[in-house]
Amino acid sequence: MGIIDSAVERARRSANAASLGLAAITAAPPKPVYPAKRIWIDLVRLRTAGYLPEEGQELRFADYYRAIKRPIIQQALGVHAAADLRLILVSSALPGEGKTFTSVNLALSMAREHDISVLLVDADLSRSHLSCTLGAENEPGLVDSLLDETQDVESFIMRSYTRGLDFLPAGRPTAGTTELIASARMAQLASWLSTRNPRRLVLFDSAPLLVSSEARALAQIPGQIILVARAGRTPRHALLNAIAHVDKKKLHGLVLNDAYVGAGDGYYGYGPYATKGNGTAGHRDAVRD
Repeated sequence: MGIIDSAVERARRSANAASLGLAAITAAPPKPVYPAKRIWIDLVRLRTAGYLPEEGQELRFADYYRAIKRPIIQQALGVHAAADLRLILVSSALPGEGKTFTSVNLALSMAREHDISVLLVDADLSRSHLSCTLGAENEPGLVDSLLDETQDVESFIMRSYTRGLDFLPAGRPTAGTTELIASARMAQLASWLSTRNPRRLVLFDSAPLLVSSEARALAQIPGQIILVARAGRTPRHALLNAIAHVDKKKLHGLVLNDAYVGAGDGYYGYGPYATKGNGTAGHRDAVRD
């Protein structure tokens, strides 16, 4: 082989190698690395807004939420547990019954566990009060990932300085939130959130079931549902109507809010679907939705 022939052969091999390299990159792009956005969970701000117990009541509430979280975690992380059991919906029949109070305190309690992480999702898309309270009202979030299928929902998760707790904001306001929640895209996002990290529990703070069609659409997705009722305020017929909108097999239990619980006493659940042991969050100020 002459000098010219050898040069041509080397050029051909170099071109083939470059082509193969380009094909490999095209077929298997590297997994994107997202910047670590951080959010400060300001406990003082949450308490002022009514989402945490008053000072001096923390230990009492810690015990209440231990009773609530323990069976949820056991069901979610059991040996043969399905992935959707790691998706947990917190809702209520009507506004003002304390569902967001319950979501926040349950998320903080779960985050204290040493072998799990918690993702708190503001899924009340029409109001997004939780995002506003946490100072994330202008951050992209769940809605943005639903609207743009090229966006990975993980890129919108805000890492918290509170160990074990992350937050997914509601995202930008938009019309047609019920249709977004009911879409195949939402089911896909929920599946990603529950399977990418097998030790992650995803807690959806939802709108009330009886006043929001998006909440009823969202209730089809999680494997565990918790309903919050307010003692002395939630009408029995409203609670039973809310229960009728969810799959009874998914209804993990009912949390009675705004109730006094004396020493040695416990009121766990409400109505015919109550499950003893699922907890009571009892305090007269524990009613902020």
